[in-house]
Amino acid sequence: MNRRDASSEDELSAEAGLAGVPEEGEPIGEDIDSLKQARDEERAKAEGYLANWQRTQADFINYKRRAEQERSDAVRFGNATLILGLLPVLDDLERALDSVPDELAEDGWVDGIKLIYRKFRSVLEEHGVSEIVAVGEPFDPHCHEGMLFGEGEEGMVVEEMQKGYMLHDRVLRPTRVKVGKGEEEDTEEEPQEGDNG
Repeated sequence: MNRRDASSEDELSAEAGLAGVPEEGEPIGEDIDSLKQARDEERAKAEGYLANWQRTQADFINYKRRAEQERSDAVRFGNATLILGLLPVLDDLERALDSVPDELAEDGWVDGIKLIYRKFRSVLEEHGVSEIVAVGEPFDPHCHEGMLFGEGEEGMVVEEMQKGYMLHDRVLRPTRVKVGKGEEEDTEEEPQEGDNG
């Protein structure tokens, strides 16, 4: 066999994937073991790459979901600071309307103030603001701020001191309340021995 034929035979063997195949007389077992070990190492690397890729993909999906939630919350709750600043104005309007003397209650300007109050409330409601119901409800520290204890059923709100409001599903301002401390029992004095009467 000449050199040209030997080199083209090597090229053909390499192309056919036979490069590294032991020649006759070489121990095959050692090569198989080393190939299996190399295969296992490459398989472990591939599994590591796959696990890293899957983890990165999950992290990216979580990031996208979190970013979308933050964007949605920014739209829903973006006006919270402005609305919180307007609530004292609403409180003042309510106090003004509650303190109108009876002889002025039928005046036109009082009706105008009532109309302004109703429009103000409807605009707030359109933007997701709702009043927190408190009186007669169990005290809830998430939406009530206890200010005083008073006579009434224990753990129940007996009086509202300042209205609270929700913005969609979040507390914007807690309701300031008086909480019942339990009914006071009337104890009658028992007549003592020796008392006649």
